Amino acid sequence: MSRQWAAIIALGLASANPALAAGQAEAEGLVEGSSLDLFLRNAFINRDYRDGNQDKREWGQGIVANFASGFTQGTVGFGIDAFAAYGLRLDSTRRRAGAGGIDFFYQDPTTGEVARDVAKVGASVKARVSNTVLAYGDLRPSLPVLNHDDARLLPESFTGTMLTSTEIEGLEFNAGTFHAQSRKSDEGRDSGGLKGIAVIGASYQFNDALGGALYFSDVDNVVRDNAFKRHYANLNYAMPIASNTLSFDFNGYRTKYDVSGDKNRIWSLAATYETGPHALTLAYQRSSGDVGFDYGFYQNAGGTGNGGGSIWLANSYWSDFNGKDEKSWQLAYALDFAQYGIPGLKYRVAYVRGSDIDTDLTTSGKEHEFFNQLSYTVQSGAAKDLNVRLRTSALRVSSDAADYNVSGREVRIFIDYPFSVF
Repeated sequence: MSRQWAAIIALGLASANPALAAGQAEAEGLVEGSSLDLFLRNAFINRDYRDGNQDKREWGQGIVANFASGFTQGTVGFGIDAFAAYGLRLDSTRRRAGAGGIDFFYQDPTTGEVARDVAKVGASVKARVSNTVLAYGDLRPSLPVLNHDDARLLPESFTGTMLTSTEIEGLEFNAGTFHAQSRKSDEGRDSGGLKGIAVIGASYQFNDALGGALYFSDVDNVVRDNAFKRHYANLNYAMPIASNTLSFDFNGYRTKYDVSGDKNRIWSLAATYETGPHALTLAYQRSSGDVGFDYGFYQNAGGTGNGGGSIWLANSYWSDFNGKDEKSWQLAYALDFAQYGIPGLKYRVAYVRGSDIDTDLTTSGKEHEFFNQLSYTVQSGAAKDLNVRLRTSALRVSSDAADYNVSGREVRIFIDYPFSVF
């Protein structure tokens, strides 16, 4: 491990300051500090592919229960977290199921049969000293190099050990190692066939305007040629201009494969100007190196196993614009209708254009995507926090880049209803 990451570990371990040790000092007790939340999701995704490719569609109803205990009192507090998830297939067939990008329900690769439902449970134990928590078990990390996917019907999870420390105000330090991955679409603690992944890093908010992060991951793949090491960096800055805000967000990854030595660098820089209910974004993203940027899906299905949400880049919509040597521009506009008397209603439209994609047929492949999303969150009453999202994308890929991506239209309709039991 490089010296800078060893320094981050030292910083995290040395950061315990009794003056800031309010976390465990305020422990309410194992039962007294516990909570139970339920999350209902009705999700529908339809992909209408072009160029003769089979259309894909899945629709399901999911429910997730999340229990978090409090911590026992004392210098070291102990607790337990648990979750249970169930998904029921409402619509899909052998022909329309099986898209890796949808992945609501497992499809048997031999028979083509699609699971009628999916049910799974998970639990973890945790210990806390001051503001540092060590957890072991079934976890759902949300880090730029290991981000569990919660953008489908049910979330995926990972089994392993995770240390999270917030001893210094504004600094969050994370380190972990994981040896199993549970698919979004299938039962079993290691239904994704993960061999192993280690992560370490930290994010720091320097002041109200400036923040940054550094992370590192070491992915050990069941296919040795697919093992790699990855670095991530972020820097974000918000600059007030009168009553408006101009913000900049830089994100970048550097990947090197263990066996071949192939490398990829990908980064994005987004500038967003916010004035009243309006936000205008201009972003540029660049991929370079020997290969494109790969992430997500499951190692036993040829994926990387590092989480379906592990791409924190500006131009990631239906397409991630992450092909080999690809350059892409984005122009986006967002509107918050609260100022017009409809709080909770939001709209976003974006256009992204990619070029110079390097494939077996060309070094000048192209793609472009037109994205729309309308969402509404109920503000009060019995259905408070219920959220409805309608999202559409139209993606066009040049024929010489068809081995990288596929043209089509996508529709997503999600209805989410989170509420607290206690």
